[in-house]
Amino acid sequence: MTEFVRPGPLRWLAYAFGAGLPARHRTWVLHDVTARTWVLRHLTRAVVQIAPFGVAVYLVVPGSPGIRVTAVVMGAVIGLVYSVAFVEAAAEHRAIKAGYPEGTAAATRRERRRRGTGPHSGPSRGPTPRTPAPPLRTPTNGGTR
Repeated sequence: MTEFVRPGPLRWLAYAFGAGLPARHRTWVLHDVTARTWVLRHLTRAVVQIAPFGVAVYLVVPGSPGIRVTAVVMGAVIGLVYSVAFVEAAAEHRAIKAGYPEGTAAATRRERRRRGTGPHSGPSRGPTPRTPAPPLRTPTNGGTR
């Protein structure tokens, strides 16, 4: 496995907010978006991005503490839902920013799952069998519709 250089806390914080990292962190970025825990890593970055706004809303918006907490929690939930909806695109964008060709992150994750080897691939379960959909019954093939 290729060694990678982890960014320090301040660089990671900038990276969490979308900043690019220097070339020496290139392999770490690919690891970050392809490791077995890549979705959790993405969610951690999302929480770091949402937290300052949540604190600001709680401190600035007038109202009872219960209503402010509810507003912050609901806003965070909506933010995390959107973050999960775009998790693959965001991971791919980070890999492209690090200098990898488009599709590298997805291909690396696919290959690690297929091989089922390496410290970041997780347990191998083999390919998932696909059950074909039942045929649609129509009046021409004996159906009632």
